[in-house]
Amino acid sequence: MSTAAERRERLKDLYGEASKCVRCPLHQTRTKVVFGAGNADAELMFVGEAPGANEDRLGLPFVGAAGKLLDTLLGEIGLARADVWICNVLKCRPPDNRDPHPIEIESCQGYLHQQIELVQPTMICTLGNFSTKLLRGDITGISRLHGRDEVRVIGPRAVRLYPLYHPAAALYTGSTLEALRADFHRIPKLLDLGPPPQPQQAPSLPELDTDEGFPEPASEELIEASEAAAQLGLF
Repeated sequence: MSTAAERRERLKDLYGEASKCVRCPLHQTRTKVVFGAGNADAELMFVGEAPGANEDRLGLPFVGAAGKLLDTLLGEIGLARADVWICNVLKCRPPDNRDPHPIEIESCQGYLHQQIELVQPTMICTLGNFSTKLLRGDITGISRLHGRDEVRVIGPRAVRLYPLYHPAAALYTGSTLEALRADFHRIPKLLDLGPPPQPQQAPSLPELDTDEGFPEPASEELIEASEAAAQLGLF
């Protein structure tokens, strides 16, 4: 089994791959890839939909108004961003914040699955419909599922999946904010349950393919990638 330090190095490699990704047309319109940020060995992971304008500009997830609400809710249960891992289904912003297209989700979901495998969270909170439907493999909407935890096997790893309303949806609707806050306050008790039983035989991590037609980065690009990884909390 890989150590936390080894998994962190692999996560940095995965970030380097994602930062050069051209798997779908979104690479043509993005400013920065928004890989994810936080504790690379976190028990708790949050998965949203896609980056917005602020995230695209800064290369960090949940930095706008929805991110401030997420920070507030984390603080209410005694946590901070440095304690959790935060990412999105898509790593690039869809133009005009439109809904993700199926080809974009399909092209990007491998990055998310590898993040889950490398961070090894005990619990994943899906934020909104897209991440909930993707990780559950089901079309049931968030309004029926929020606040209902279940154990799901994602790739080789079993996690406690906990759907929540997206913070952006709670910014303008009091009842949604009330429901999100109530669901959020259940997180510590769910974490106290510990990790769910893991599948008997988990396959070893595949080698990351960082040579899918990508040019080797120049030394300046390597320095920039290293600085960006440090900002994401990967060191």
